[in-house]
Formats: sequence, structure tokens, C-alpha cells
Amino acid sequence: MKIAMINEFSQASKNAIVLKQLKDVVEPMGHTVYNTGMCCDEDKNYLTYLNIGVQAALLLNSKAVDFIVTGCGTGQGALMACNMFPGVVCGYCIEPSDAYLFLQINNGNTLSIPYAKGFGWGAEVNIHTIFEKAFGSPTGLGYPAERKESQNRNAALLNTVKAAVGKPLVDALRAIDPELVKKSLTPRFLECFNAGCKDAELKSFVEEMTK
Repeated sequence: MKIAMINEFSQASKNAIVLKQLKDVVEPMGHTVYNTGMCCDEDKNYLTYLNIGVQAALLLNSKAVDFIVTGCGTGQGALMACNMFPGVVCGYCIEPSDAYLFLQINNGNTLSIPYAKGFGWGAEVNIHTIFEKAFGSPTGLGYPAERKESQNRNAALLNTVKAAVGKPLVDALRAIDPELVKKSLTPRFLECFNAGCKDAELKSFVEEMTK
């Protein structure tokens, strides 16, 4: 699995802490982690949670990555920004049980974590355990197990409804401020996107935006 971690400006200083916990958990499982957001407060590639949504949508819909780990101060802004876009199903995760239940019941592809609210003593332990629960077992197994069939059916239906009520991704991205899109296409993002993009239309769009 390829996992992208995306931090925005307000929590850029937490990047190293969260990245270490994520890598410590998933790299022994054979997963690859890309750090496509802001790495520190001095990072010149300024990103807000709106930029997180653009990055997540392009990375997931192009199949450049399989999963996104993100967040902001409360986790709510990143959650809303990601869920605006087709192909992104983001869950709100405060504690390990949130990660486990979201992935077993809703079978999503993005977690939004609060990196300021409640991020106190032992926060790195909580984050570590969140990642263990998120990536430590197959997803979509249902909880409780006897509800697996209906939960998987509803999770798939959610994607169908989302595609039906929204614009295709390229149309959606063209409808918003082009500067917002362009600022999302940072060097670290492009490295990840270009290495794994499997969608010719999205690749062409990104190339157009970065000329």
C-alpha cells in the first residue's frame, strides 16, 4: 500500500512526530509512506486544509496512492475539504477505535486527525495506536461481523451517490480558483503524483497547471 501524509500550515510543526509514528507502524508491514504536505513551520510551500483536499483528490483518484493520513488543528477542516471531492472518503479519527470502526464499517481511504485539540501528554502513543488499528488488519470486515454485508453495500453505495451528485474531478478542479489548485501542487506532491499516477486525464491536468 502507498500512503500519503499531508500536513497543513497550522500543524506543520507536528509533521516529524506524526510521520515517525506512521512509518514505525506501516513500513514493517511493507507499505510506503510519502510526505506530501508541509514538513515544518519554515516550509515555503504554504498549505491550508483546502489544499489538503486538492492533494488528496488527485493522489487517490489517480491511484498514485491508496490511502491518505491528514489532519489539522481540530481535524474538522481537513475532513470537510477532503470529503468535498469524488473518490475521497474521509473519516474523523480521535482515538484508535475510530480508525478501526471507520475502516471496518465505512471502508474509507482517508483519515483526518486533530493535531492540536487534545494533542497533549502521550499524544504520540495515541497516534501510534491509531495507525496500528488503521493498517493492522484488512478493511471492510464489518463490525459487528454479522453486519458486514449491509455495511459494505452501503459503503459502495456512498461512492456511487457521491459520484452522481458531484462533478467529475477535473471539472470540479477547473471550477475553483486556479491559484488554489496550483499552490497545492508542491514539489513533494508532484514527486509522489508523478511516480504513481495511473490516470492520463489527471496527469495531463496537473502538467497543464504546473507549466
